Amino acid sequence: MTVAVLLGAPGAGKGTQAPLLAKRLGVPVLASGELLRAEAATGSDVGREVDSIMRSGELVPDQTVVRLFLDRLGRPDAERGAILDGFPRTRAQAAALDAALAEVDGRVDRALLIDVPTEDLISRFADRVICRAGGHVYNLRTNPPRVPDVCDIDGSELVRRADDAEETVRARMLQQLGPLEEVADHYRRLGILTAVDGTQSIDRVAADLVAALSSPAADSPAAAAGR
Repeated sequence: MTVAVLLGAPGAGKGTQAPLLAKRLGVPVLASGELLRAEAATGSDVGREVDSIMRSGELVPDQTVVRLFLDRLGRPDAERGAILDGFPRTRAQAAALDAALAEVDGRVDRALLIDVPTEDLISRFADRVICRAGGHVYNLRTNPPRVPDVCDIDGSELVRRADDAEETVRARMLQQLGPLEEVADHYRRLGILTAVDGTQSIDRVAADLVAALSSPAADSPAAAAGR
């Protein structure tokens, strides 16, 4: 089983790359938001608690989220592993995930950071449009729809989100880049972090991510032994 954590700032391309990487590896993408919504929909004791917390606007406790990830990793389609997208978001969450995986003789095998300069990220949001029906994301410069203003997948209208305005994006970056760097540093210290240049084409980034998973991490003990 290969458990990989996909890291990146908002707009770095995680939403695009996660399914591409998962398809190449034959594993599912596990996103924290989807797991929480799915659990809330079950009506279980945990689901009702999660639903209540989310409705209140509070954060679901880290241990609960970690437990949902572990339960999901136990399903047949995750037998070969999974790509974790959107979790962990903090150093504390990363440590909690490590501890929980260790209890079942597991671990995070690789953390992949899609690295994009902040000014490039802000520019991407300025060019971003989103499908009104399904939330499919396009970039008018690097990944435009085949027909202007129309989603390739479901034919619905493409719109710009109000929170993609430059001032809003900069504020969001300030909030998220600090915790992201702490998570990246957590995995860097473990020797399993690989950074990929996210300013390349979508296909090139995807190829580099696949290559990173098939070779020892640059800072890992195995890589060091081979130098």
